[in-house]
Amino acid sequence: MQKYATVVAGILSLGLASAGGLEPMEPRTQHAPVVVRETAWLTLDPENVLVIETSKGTVMVEMRPDLAPKAVERIKLLAREGVYDGLQFHRVIDLFVAQTGNPNNQDGGTSEHPNLEPEFSARLPSDADWVQVTNSVDANSGFLGSMPILTVSDAETRRRDVDNFQAWGAYCPGVAGMGRGEDIGSANSEIFFMRGASSFRLGLDYTAWGNTVIGEPVIRALTAGEPPANPDTMRQVRVLADIPADERPTVQILNPQSDEFQAVISQKRAERGADFSICDLTVPARVVD
Repeated sequence: MQKYATVVAGILSLGLASAGGLEPMEPRTQHAPVVVRETAWLTLDPENVLVIETSKGTVMVEMRPDLAPKAVERIKLLAREGVYDGLQFHRVIDLFVAQTGNPNNQDGGTSEHPNLEPEFSARLPSDADWVQVTNSVDANSGFLGSMPILTVSDAETRRRDVDNFQAWGAYCPGVAGMGRGEDIGSANSEIFFMRGASSFRLGLDYTAWGNTVIGEPVIRALTAGEPPANPDTMRQVRVLADIPADERPTVQILNPQSDEFQAVISQKRAERGADFSICDLTVPARVVD
């Protein structure tokens, strides 16, 4: 197991600074940097972090069983069985997706396990621990942990008169989904990552199961092609909880409910104006050895 260097994702682009005595980092806009308290960081559950050692570097994904419990269960199972180790990124499209996870290294491959029913959306309790960023007559958006999500509008939730609401993953850069064929119930082992672009049209057609918290530049650096001439590989895939305790890093995200992240939202909203969307934001993350 390689040692991890401390990484903070999204800090430069969001104009954040540590409160631990470091000089504030200069933001890319006229806004003052946001100083982050140590208490604003949340440690992710190691049982719900997937660590992918690729031929281009390390990727860490926060898995969201509250959105896609069966998909997350399957991915953990395949990782623990070693099925993913050595598999190629067999379809990598610039500004779209990077696909992997098929045992035959091409579209249509499956594991020995049965296909999964679609989990295109989930019912979250009305008191779910999420942060709303936008609302409109069509849909709301926000974050569930680091995961960008869309939900039905407030009016629609009230109309249904229930104590929960419908939510689904917003396919922003770094979001991970389950691949499938034309049959909506054909997801099995294939996974894909959004690669430098957004695609809201995928939201209710493909199961979103997680979000890349560390290593999005690695995903963008994967060799493109359908298939690539020299494909990159997932050399080893593990659940963070399975890494020996003395080697296991701590993965943290900035609490989306913190004042610091609310300041980031305000800055980005002012910068983007009418074009602002949930995919303009990234929840910063870091690895602590």
